[in-house]
Amino acid sequence: MKETADFAHFQALDLRIGRIEAVEEAETRKPLYRVTVDLGPEIGTRTSIAGYANYPKEGLIGRQVVCVVNFAPKKMGPETSELFILGAVGPEGEGIFITPEREAPLGSIVI
Repeated sequence: MKETADFAHFQALDLRIGRIEAVEEAETRKPLYRVTVDLGPEIGTRTSIAGYANYPKEGLIGRQVVCVVNFAPKKMGPETSELFILGAVGPEGEGIFITPEREAPLGSIVI
């Protein structure tokens, strides 16, 4: 377990609901995807370089995900990740997307 964080750290995160629109192989050494996510009219579309290569690409299109939209862009080899898609680590170290229980409007704030 990590050390205790102040609640203000959580409040600083802008967590939103997005929908995966496209998935491509990223140009990185590790098997990562370049995931295009629609975050609604206020934020628009952004790209994440994500380690969810255990999912078939076609099965990700249309899936809603929870994203951190206010991290600074992160360079990952020749790619740049503009948002962070939240996930859990599965029993074999694989990534498991965190998704809303039911359909939510794109760009919805996660509280």
